[in-house]
Formats: sequence, C-alpha cells, structure tokens
Amino acid sequence: MNTISLLPDYIYTYAYNEDERSLCHLEMRSFFGIDTTSNIIRSSIDIDPSRSPFMKERIEIMYEGDNLPEILQQVEAIQLNGSTFKVIFNKINDLDPSVKIEYDDRRIIERDLGLHIDGEADVHHPDHTFGIITLGGRWYFGKYMKNEPIWFQHMKKPRNYSIALGTRLARAAVNIAIPKTLGITAIDPCCGIGTVVIEALSMGINIVGRDLNPHIIQGARANTAHFGYETELTLGDISDVLSSYDVAILDMPYNLFSSTTPEEQLSLLQHTRRFASKVVIITIETMDEMIAEAGFVTTDRCVAKKRSFSRQIIVCE
Repeated sequence: MNTISLLPDYIYTYAYNEDERSLCHLEMRSFFGIDTTSNIIRSSIDIDPSRSPFMKERIEIMYEGDNLPEILQQVEAIQLNGSTFKVIFNKINDLDPSVKIEYDDRRIIERDLGLHIDGEADVHHPDHTFGIITLGGRWYFGKYMKNEPIWFQHMKKPRNYSIALGTRLARAAVNIAIPKTLGITAIDPCCGIGTVVIEALSMGINIVGRDLNPHIIQGARANTAHFGYETELTLGDISDVLSSYDVAILDMPYNLFSSTTPEEQLSLLQHTRRFASKVVIITIETMDEMIAEAGFVTTDRCVAKKRSFSRQIIVCE
C-alpha cells in the first residue's frame, strides 16, 4: 500500500478524434514536456483541465494502491465534517478491453467507495467530488476536476467569417504557445476577428491584438466586448509594433481576405522575429525555408485537419 508524497501528482484524461490527434499531442507535449500516444497522462504539473479543448478531467492523487481493497482501506481516513461528496469512476482508463469494467460494475465501485468515506453522499450538488481511475495496473483515488468547455461558448460570436480559426484550434494554439501563463506577454499581430485573443483572455493571459483591416479589427473589438473581455486591439501594420513580447501567435493571412505575396509573408515573419522571442505560426502552406530565412528555428509542429482542409501549427524560437 502506498500514499502520495507531499508534492501532488495529477492524472489527466484526453479525448479527440483522428483529425485532432496531431494537434492534441502537440498540446500535450507543450504542457507536460513528454511525447505519448496514450490518452492518460500522470504528471506533477498543475494544469486546469478547462484550458484544453481535449482534456476531459483531472484527478489530484490522494491515494494509490495495487488493488481496489487497498484504496477502500485508505479512503476511510477522509473526514468531511458533514459536507457532501460524490465519487466518479473515470470511463477513460488504460484497461485492456478483455478486463474492461462495465457500467454496472463502475457504479458498484463508486458505491463501495462512498460507504468507506465519512460524509454524506450527494450525486447532484456535492461539496466535494472524488475520482477513481486505473493506470498502469494500479488504482488511483483523488480530487476530481472536470473540464468546463468555455471555448464552446466562444463559438457564438456576433461577428464571424467562414475562414476564421475554429475555437478548438485557437485554444489549442494558445496552449501550445503559452503552456505557462504567469508573467507572459503575448501578441496576435494578425488577429482577425479575435478568436485567438478571446481564448487567451479567457485563460487570464496578457495578450494584445492587431490587424490591418479596419472592418476586421472592429469585429474583433465587438467579439471581445461581447464576452466581457478587455484588451488593446489596434488597427495598424505589423511594422508599427514597437513593444517586445514573450510570445506571438501568427495566423498567416490567406484566401479571400488576403492576397499576401511570398515577400509579404516573409516580411510578416521578419517583423514577428523582431518583437517576439517565440512564435507559433498557423499556416495552410509549407514555409520552412521562409521561417528559417526570417531567423527562426522550428522546435515542434503538427497538422490540424478538418475534413479535407489542413493547417500546419509550427512552434519556432
């Protein structure tokens, strides 16, 4: 039987479709610094699951053991002093399909755990929520936190256009660019209608935006205000940016709203290199040589697909 150390560990679960696999795994690498094909990660890094469009839940480990009876014995130490609780068996786990724990058995395990906890069970509005999960042949029990998909609300913008980034991609791009938010300054120098800016602001990130199109920047201001966020959204050319930033997120202009030439694309990259030490580039084109010519080194990348349409997300420093 083992209990945890003084420093907490967390177990995170993920869900994504095949088109999102590459994007999700890049976000995982950015958060946790490891490359994995699993949809469960154990880490000492503290991430609010609501930051990610792919993360489903988090368990802050309180107890662990080789089997369920060890967990049942340990949870008897929980004293809730009259407050209420709920126990959730995580559906996402690494059990082999041959030993999968079915719905009815999960409910029995939840009930048995509840009987060993000194508190009042409340499945609807509990004061405390706990989770139980299996990983690597061991059992883990702890404080449960569910993802609250705030990005889903951001889909309903008052101003929009068809080629704008989706909120899921934008939110993942922000996490890839800024996994640790404290003290970071960021800019979206071609912010469009503000999709990236809104996702960043919802995470408490210090970000500003800029766009050359007066109609589009008005849309960005309207969208940002609609969700109750405030930041500087400037009408102007990227060449006019004078401040320095830790990170830039650059969605390269394209399609109906832009006739950007290769020379202009290179200029965008060179200016971004001037004022940001790190950049995440979102592009529909391959531009590795141009990125290198602008003075960046590519450190990671992925492809985000949506049916037959693909974007590259490239991390540069």
